[in-house]
Amino acid sequence: MTLPNGLTPDAARAQAARAYELDRKHVFHSWSAQAALTPMTITAAQGSYVWDGDGNRLLDFSSQMVNTNIGHQHPKVVAAIQEQAATLCTVAPPHVNAARSEAARLISERTPGDLDRIFFTNGGADAVEHAVRMARLHTGRHKVLARYRSYHGGTDTAVNLTGDPRRWPNDLGTSGVVHFFGPFLYRSQFHASTEAEESQRALEHLEQTIAFEGPGTIAAIILESVPGTAGIMVPPPGYLAGVRELCDRHGIVFIADEVMAGFGRTGQWFAIQNFDVVPDLITFAKGVNSGYVPLGGVAISPRIAATFDDRAYPGGLTYSGHPLATAAAVATITAMSQERIVENAAEMGERVIGPGLRELAERHPSIGEVRGLGVFWALELVRDRATREPLAPYGGTSPAMTETVAAAKAAGLLMFVNFNRLHVVPPCTISEAEAKEGLAILDQALAVADGHLG
Repeated sequence: MTLPNGLTPDAARAQAARAYELDRKHVFHSWSAQAALTPMTITAAQGSYVWDGDGNRLLDFSSQMVNTNIGHQHPKVVAAIQEQAATLCTVAPPHVNAARSEAARLISERTPGDLDRIFFTNGGADAVEHAVRMARLHTGRHKVLARYRSYHGGTDTAVNLTGDPRRWPNDLGTSGVVHFFGPFLYRSQFHASTEAEESQRALEHLEQTIAFEGPGTIAAIILESVPGTAGIMVPPPGYLAGVRELCDRHGIVFIADEVMAGFGRTGQWFAIQNFDVVPDLITFAKGVNSGYVPLGGVAISPRIAATFDDRAYPGGLTYSGHPLATAAAVATITAMSQERIVENAAEMGERVIGPGLRELAERHPSIGEVRGLGVFWALELVRDRATREPLAPYGGTSPAMTETVAAAKAAGLLMFVNFNRLHVVPPCTISEAEAKEGLAILDQALAVADGHLG
């Protein structure tokens, strides 16, 4: 017996032990207190599964960082990276390279409206940095509005835009960012009882925020089309269209952050296409090439691109449009089209995952709400459905959540967890059998959460 990487279980365990030893000695991990870490080692991956350092196979319902949209080790993408490496490993961004040109064409063909100019970055955070810079230079204004319960990245501007506790240690109040409340009916800030009320009142709140901040001072509003890490809160009908109207009325740039929600995850190429709205800028990363090689970017409307026709854009990256990364993007987008992967995500969400999660909610009182689209779902876990008290505090965790996630892992399921939520975010290539396998394990793990109620 061998693992997908060709190693025997004994060889894989020995390799994993060595890797873990070196990791704990030399690697500094992100978002972590270093002394408390016991990170899992992954030795192999294939499709919807990964293998840990002890040889256990786990169904990856996290898609790692919600980015392996086409699954692990897709042969067409691996081959494209190998072929590109043999042809041209790297080239400076001022020069044309075929992989970057083709990737830009394929992306622009799938963006909504006329966002057909592509600026490539190394990932999502710097895509956000550059989108904000473009908006500020285009408008001559500085302020940017972003919602609470959001995540936009770990670099300086991006983390200050972020509306979760990771911003707090980095926020000096000098970044020109103003936060507002977006729609989230389950925990409404607006005392709404219907989606229509939530949408209307959230838009009124945003309109008031714009008025009090001064419309002429605001460069951009940035929103995750469907907020990801913050809770997969699908915006109610009319909300994003209302944001578009406010931006048009006041000359504000509308930035749609599609870093996590883009490239098939919601059952559309871009999540904002679920709402028939065209932003001025789109930031993307993650699913554009399933994270096989770091890549992100900004899709730019003609109006904003024209700002820099005769004025130099003051920004760039050594690895902008790196050939290995963009070759992986070309292969990923091509495979997604040929294999109907976006359509599979939509079908699995509508026919298997959504109904399956709602069925779990009928049996498990720890589930306060199920919400999502495509292969982008969240379970809001609560101690009491009536009071909606979360199973872990905002910004923290709890024994109940830790034990629930551990039970899932012990049974062979790797979850994405944030505060009191379990996110069900498998690859867009997930099969019906795999989805049902994961839901069955999740059913077992939720019994642990139920045991912490009352």
